[in-house]
Amino acid sequence: MQLGYLELKLSWELFKKAPETLSDPERNRLAEVARKQDSIEQRILASREAANVVVPAATLQTRLKEIRQRYPNPDELAHDLERIGLAAGDLDKAVERDLRVEAVLEKVASQAAPVTAVDAEIYYRLHPEAFDRPEARRLRHILITFNNDQEKARAAVQLEGLRSTVKNTEKFAAAALRHSQCPTAMEGGQLGVVKRQQLYAELEPSAFALAEGEISAVLESPIGLHLVRCDEILASGMLPFADVRQRIIERLTDKRRGEAQRDWIKRLPAAAR
Repeated sequence: MQLGYLELKLSWELFKKAPETLSDPERNRLAEVARKQDSIEQRILASREAANVVVPAATLQTRLKEIRQRYPNPDELAHDLERIGLAAGDLDKAVERDLRVEAVLEKVASQAAPVTAVDAEIYYRLHPEAFDRPEARRLRHILITFNNDQEKARAAVQLEGLRSTVKNTEKFAAAALRHSQCPTAMEGGQLGVVKRQQLYAELEPSAFALAEGEISAVLESPIGLHLVRCDEILASGMLPFADVRQRIIERLTDKRRGEAQRDWIKRLPAAAR
């Protein structure tokens, strides 16, 4: 029963689809992972730490609801359960077992040493490359495409005319919505935060030479003619520790919790398999 449920669960986690839709290599991989997972879970549930773990009814119902929502209708879920030999009551028991395993692992992880601000700063100093912010700009553009020289000439005249009338963000965004032939028109022409080598090579030099609030001359790329506006220049260099401290603490906390769980599982008696 449990192995069937594990295959159902892992199919969604590993491949984002129901087991019956998997290819043969995917099924083989699923079966291998499920067998290993079942062995580990048996050892976890035989441990001293699992003895008094109880799953609240509300938690169980929430998880069961999440499983049902993966399927377009109840019949498809019932079909999957039947295929792996699970009745509705068996599903409840399998999910409750799954939640017990999670609760035990959470109990083990909670014993990991907390990460301090000092720990975070040491990591920050030892890994400067992880916090080196490359040069970036917040850009928006207006694109007009063309199919021949005549259309290109008209597009150039149109953009040149717009260039003198869209000096501020609001006017540029309104012009993009009205005239741009790029999907970004719906967002006022926003390209978002752009780093080096993310634009067409024909646009990058001019775009990264713009001052904040400045609009480029009419530029040509392989897809058409553009006006590019720089909304903001994001300075390059090391991100301040204060800006990344919480992110580092969260990252190191996750790492310590995972290590505590893995080390604990390795110490579980093999006889409990």
